[in-house]
Amino acid sequence: MSLKFSSHSNIFTLLSRQKAPISIDKAWTFFSSPDNLEKLTPAEMNFKVTSGKPKNVYPGQIITYQVSVIKGVRLNWVTEITQVEKNNFFIDEQRFGPYKMWHHEHFFEEIDENNCWIVDKVSYKLPLGFLGKIAHYFFVKKQLTGIFDYRTKQFKVLFE
Repeated sequence: MSLKFSSHSNIFTLLSRQKAPISIDKAWTFFSSPDNLEKLTPAEMNFKVTSGKPKNVYPGQIITYQVSVIKGVRLNWVTEITQVEKNNFFIDEQRFGPYKMWHHEHFFEEIDENNCWIVDKVSYKLPLGFLGKIAHYFFVKKQLTGIFDYRTKQFKVLFE
């Protein structure tokens, strides 16, 4: 997996690229089910989908979660699936939650019939202005790196 961070106009961007040893159809089926988010999130974040048994992603879908971004502090998070193109991409955007802005693009690129690339581009802005920037460098960047590292390990456990 490769993981890069950049920033522009007070917006941070995380770009992740992971090779998956499964077909693009299997990758799509797994990632487009909000039910699988808990499997890809570190246990200490206590991530739970609270909007009921979710269907596979579709435009306009609202998904609610509870998550501990800081140990012992549970937050509600609401996202909307804004765009979907089966086996190609989907986008979720935060409506309410811990970030001032969260825009997550999930891309799926076929390598061959048994392998694909999973590419995530997350653009986000933190609240609290200058304090948010400090929190990014001391906490948020490390936490997001840990989440994507965990996801890579879990994906290998589940599919290799």
